Amino acid sequence: MPKFAAGQSIPRIEDDSLLRGAGRYCDDFHLARAAHAYFVRSPHAHAKIVRIDAWAARTASGVVAVLTGEDAAADGLGEIPCLIPVTNLDGTARADTPRPVLARGRVRHAGDPVAVVIAETLALAKDAAERMEIEYQPLPAVADTRAAMQPGAPRAWDHIPGNIAFEIGLGESKGAVEAAFAKAAHVTRLELVNNRLVANPMEPRAALAEHDPASGRTTLVTPSQGPHHLHGQIADAVLRIGREKLRVISGNVGGAFGMKIFLYPEQPVVAWAARRLGRAVRWTAERGESFLSDAQGRDHYSIAELATDREGRFLALRVTIWANMGAYLSNFGPFIPQLAAPMLSGVYRIPAIWLHLKGVVTNTVPVDAYRGAGRPEAIYLLERTIDVAARELGLAPQELRRRNFVAPADMPYQTSVESRYDSGEFAAIMERAMQNAQWAEFPARREEAQRRGRLRGIGLAMYIERCGGGPGDTVALKVDPAGTVTLFSGMQDNGQGHATTFVQLLSERLGIDTSRIRVVQGDTDLVPPEGLTGGSRFLAIGGIAAQSAAGEVIEKGRQAAAKQLEVAAVDVEYGEGEFRVAGTDRRLSLFDAARAAGGKLEATHTRAPEASTYPNGCHLCEVEIDPDTGETRIVRYTVVDDFGRAINPLLLEGQVHGGTVQGIGQALLEHAVYDPESAQLLTGSFMDYAMPRADDVPSLDCAFHHVPCTSNPLGVKGAGEAGAVGAPAAVVNAIVDALYPQTGLKHLDMPLTREKVWRALEARKR
Repeated sequence: MPKFAAGQSIPRIEDDSLLRGAGRYCDDFHLARAAHAYFVRSPHAHAKIVRIDAWAARTASGVVAVLTGEDAAADGLGEIPCLIPVTNLDGTARADTPRPVLARGRVRHAGDPVAVVIAETLALAKDAAERMEIEYQPLPAVADTRAAMQPGAPRAWDHIPGNIAFEIGLGESKGAVEAAFAKAAHVTRLELVNNRLVANPMEPRAALAEHDPASGRTTLVTPSQGPHHLHGQIADAVLRIGREKLRVISGNVGGAFGMKIFLYPEQPVVAWAARRLGRAVRWTAERGESFLSDAQGRDHYSIAELATDREGRFLALRVTIWANMGAYLSNFGPFIPQLAAPMLSGVYRIPAIWLHLKGVVTNTVPVDAYRGAGRPEAIYLLERTIDVAARELGLAPQELRRRNFVAPADMPYQTSVESRYDSGEFAAIMERAMQNAQWAEFPARREEAQRRGRLRGIGLAMYIERCGGGPGDTVALKVDPAGTVTLFSGMQDNGQGHATTFVQLLSERLGIDTSRIRVVQGDTDLVPPEGLTGGSRFLAIGGIAAQSAAGEVIEKGRQAAAKQLEVAAVDVEYGEGEFRVAGTDRRLSLFDAARAAGGKLEATHTRAPEASTYPNGCHLCEVEIDPDTGETRIVRYTVVDDFGRAINPLLLEGQVHGGTVQGIGQALLEHAVYDPESAQLLTGSFMDYAMPRADDVPSLDCAFHHVPCTSNPLGVKGAGEAGAVGAPAAVVNAIVDALYPQTGLKHLDMPLTREKVWRALEARKR
């Protein structure tokens, strides 16, 4: 019998090696005579490169090479691709923003890589970099989305008028929405900004490459969310070599949050340098480099208009989003704001929705997916607007939501923005969250806080997100007669506990002890070519592929067992790791069946996305504010989630905790701030960019209200990003609720720092 099965809370099997310091991250890979790369980056947000004189650097002690964009072009290197085509409202294609691996002619954001110095040690590379003479002609720059669209604003790209890279409309026909607004009894309008964030995983980006001249193969080690995703781009688009000439390895990955999906210039540059020099080259980003070069998240300016009838029922939602894309369109950059559209209906009946979206280029670090990727932006906009509408209509926020929930009887429910909800009990989840948070007793707690001179507020936010899209995943399963089962997956764990979950699923399906199961990820020579971790899709794609492959192994083993036992296959049953002849004591273990099959008991199964999953839930936050200082303290935080079937509730709760803390960080602290004139990043270190600490976060009250998903055989829904989707609106709703009696404030933009809260209170005194 298996020690553990799906549905049980077991600790991550990955943790033993990690806690003992035996993990193998990119910087833990060591190759003989590896040289060190140091990237010379632009100090300007926008400038022409007039001249590069690298002679002094090339002749410095210990320097192996200095490479520039001209060298890359001479060697035929291609550009970092944007993988998302977009058709504008007028039928034209989106603008292109060619991104060389090393800048040529012009730099477009502070931190743009201009050259790479390769030396025997990192210190020598840094010393040589200081000897480089690069002459720039500074150009006007722009950082803010709204400023970039103003007449006469500096152009980030000469060929992009108004800095608008693309403009699209999504949702119902615009005419249907306008008609609904025309008959509305009330319209709520809210302008809001979704602040720009830096992912800041614990492990920075890194790369280590080695070239074998004999075989012509290059091996690149780099943290990723799917090595094959990088493999194809580097081989095809940048190095322009056959894919068989490149191997990509990802060891343990110390956090990613979406940011490590994408291809960056440094990875192919390190591989190119290793090929050019015939020796290993390594690079690890320093934290300051990460702030200037890692894809950043969010940064939307939005206008939401919600039309309601006399009873407070929603008629239509009209949304404008101006999304800051940064200096270049990153791999998935244009897709991220589009992901907001399918979630604009939330958990409510909104008959007509229209989104007008503009992607705006600026002289800032490129923007791409960050935990939630478009879903947090949509839910924040919607849930803030509903809270404002409730106040304007004289309704309690929970009551306005009750009047508009999609009911279980409505399932499957087709929204007006291309989402089809298969299941969900939204009203029941809200009621349970309110009960767990003791919502009814809040007025007494508010009065008690007032006696102590404190302001107390409470806020809730409902969320739903669409998960499980993107490419398929292929799982290969091999049974070794020696007594092990090995699973190979192209998905890449970066902290979620993939191996633990795979093992639980296979242990349950095959009926074998978990200690007999191995999981292999992160090597393009070993794992199948399909697979990518992102979009909360692991279980709904990879998990189902694993179970299906296990089923195929059982069927193949049944044939081998029948032959060995000299019976018809129809008479062979399988259970608890054994094939048995029905009605007898004759049996053959799975591993003996593999031996009978000549050691080739294996299966490969590809799972393509068939339908999205829709995790949902309610976040409820209670805060207390010191009006003299603006200090905000979260005193109670309650979450109720519906993730369908729970394979490992312990890991599930861990994902909720992590995502919620990131959402709280966005609401209260985090903000990538650029100077409006120079477009220089002002929050380029942890001295300036505030991250949530343990004492910023209360104990989280997490509960589950699972309704199995009907669109996949496991009944699972995505979970990895949910906390970051629901938390920001809940926190802001609570703070605004605390401030409203004193200030009459309708809205404050994130992050709601103590200074911002204090200024809001002081402004109302004058």
